[in-house]
Amino acid sequence: MIPAAMLNLCEQAARGQRPAIMKFPARSLGLLLAVSLIQPLVLVQRAPAAERAPQPRLLFFEYGQGPNRLVELDARGQLVREHRPPSIAVIFEVLTNGHVLYAYGGKPTGVREITPDGVEVWNYVSSCPQVLGCSRLPNGNTLVAEQGPCRAVEISPKGAVVRATPLTTSHQGYHLQVRNVHKLANGNILAAHEGEGAVREVDVDGRVVWEYTGVENAGDAQRLPNGNTLISCGTQKRVLEVTPDKKIAWQFTAADAPELNLTWVSSIQVRPNGNLVVGNFLRGQEGRGAHAFEVTRDKKVVWKWDDHRLIKSLTTVRALD
Repeated sequence: MIPAAMLNLCEQAARGQRPAIMKFPARSLGLLLAVSLIQPLVLVQRAPAAERAPQPRLLFFEYGQGPNRLVELDARGQLVREHRPPSIAVIFEVLTNGHVLYAYGGKPTGVREITPDGVEVWNYVSSCPQVLGCSRLPNGNTLVAEQGPCRAVEISPKGAVVRATPLTTSHQGYHLQVRNVHKLANGNILAAHEGEGAVREVDVDGRVVWEYTGVENAGDAQRLPNGNTLISCGTQKRVLEVTPDKKIAWQFTAADAPELNLTWVSSIQVRPNGNLVVGNFLRGQEGRGAHAFEVTRDKKVVWKWDDHRLIKSLTTVRALD
């Protein structure tokens, strides 16, 4: 067996460092010489650490066993600021002016817009039992996903109801009737119905013109420029892209990256480079796996974030480009 001191000496020499002066028994000098002659590559060729792209700044809603709060992290993963909503809040949107729009589901319930410092600049109070989804439209109005009855309501900046579009779902309990809603370029509404596990596109009168069913806990659905629909499939532990004729064009599942412990796909964000930032709601799996990660279309994980000391679980997460 090669003495540890001799191995240290060899490593120092291989790195170009001047070795510390040591005394070895005469019988060990021959062994040291032999090691230096026959094993130089073992000492100097070490596998480089796997390189990952740097993690971006992140904004997310913590929800579950931890406090319900909006949290911002810098690129080092350090806490920058937090904001406590007035009641349950799981979905938000970062606006072009840097403000944050989020729905809150208490008594009262509605949608708030806040500055990065948490100052409220706009608030809409709904008359329905609960609102958990919303989005800001290009015309400045706000689309609100109301539950009980299930509908998408367009609100002007002054708080007036511009249009109310009924949404179709078989789920009776209002809490899980609808999550994220988006107004499409054709004027239709695309809605994710979590309780039913369905995604539906309806026209302005609420008639269903397209649907995809058979998913679990669908939290969001986004129409892509190519006409396909990207779906967060909750407890099915996958992100799904389907064509207009309902064929699976692409998917990312728990089996594609077991180290993430994909538990509940709670949010999806398409980055400018085409990669996806995925929120992994670790409900019942707190302390294990990644809270969020970025994945390429060839299913390579670019980075992951998993600080279990800072939070227990999250719902919506956004990379701040």
